[in-house]
Amino acid sequence: MSLRHLSILLGLACMTACSDGSADSPGDSTTGSFDGIAAGETVHYTGTEPFWGGAAAGGMATYETPDNPGGSEFAVERFSGNNGIGFSGSLNGSSFDMTITPGACSDGMSDRSYPYTATLMIGGEQRQGCAWTDSQPFSGPEAP
Repeated sequence: MSLRHLSILLGLACMTACSDGSADSPGDSTTGSFDGIAAGETVHYTGTEPFWGGAAAGGMATYETPDNPGGSEFAVERFSGNNGIGFSGSLNGSSFDMTITPGACSDGMSDRSYPYTATLMIGGEQRQGCAWTDSQPFSGPEAP
């Protein structure tokens, strides 16, 4: 396991330690490896301030911004922690490390509610957002 994966897993473990212990989120688990998102599922993610989004599945991820609406595609490794999953790769020469953890999430811009939070580090810059899968979709308007 690389130092990069170890630091992300440590972050997932800390998020678990700081939770209130309730088990009402999708895939919430206090022991073992997180299994709330199946290995074959596509994880979609979105964030604001700045606006960003994309999806990850099958060893590949996309990352989109208003400046790059078509997105950039790149290889990622997926791994499971104690309370979520992570994706690691390299985006245009910068490290891309994302954790997806269960918990109600709002993008603050629409009436949507998402089942997962997304924490993204690109290089040294952290971004917060929300995530969902096809089997665990967001609720609210399709096009806010």
